[in-house]
Amino acid sequence: MSLTESPPSLKRIIESILFAADHPVSARELVSVLPEFSLKSIKEVLTILQTEYHSRGIEIAEVGGGYRMQTSRTCRVWVSRIRQTYKDRMSRATQETLAIIAYKQPVSRAEVEQLRGVDSSASLRYLLDRKLIRIAGRKETPGRPLLYGTTRAFLEFFELKDLSCLPVLKEAEDLTANLSLFQG
Repeated sequence: MSLTESPPSLKRIIESILFAADHPVSARELVSVLPEFSLKSIKEVLTILQTEYHSRGIEIAEVGGGYRMQTSRTCRVWVSRIRQTYKDRMSRATQETLAIIAYKQPVSRAEVEQLRGVDSSASLRYLLDRKLIRIAGRKETPGRPLLYGTTRAFLEFFELKDLSCLPVLKEAEDLTANLSLFQG
């Protein structure tokens, strides 16, 4: 910045950070990189940006514990046309496995397989490789089987603020139907 230029506004700074970031950025993270601004002013600017972007092709969304710029929900159907050439789609078996983990976590492989009725090791490996699930610990039973839970990447992928934003289940067979609603 030259001596004749004035510093950018907080709104422009936050907008630039959200555009450049490779992950959702929390208000607290913004405070840590922008110590000259208060948490209150950062939150106010985030709210202003969300309002300003609301009617555009890009929106500021709160997902996975932070904020990010993303394609507007109203434009996704058209954007998905260009992305279909490289988008990795989940099989039905993997969707079922992920739904069970999302709603029942922490859950063991045996519990997933009991609900699905078939081997789930390939689906678990796929979900672990894509970092949608993680090993959340071990069950306190004989053999101490691994327990699985969802990750922050899961929240980001399905554009959820947190797990409380998952659709409410009415019946066990709705597990897959509910998560497939998020895939466009």
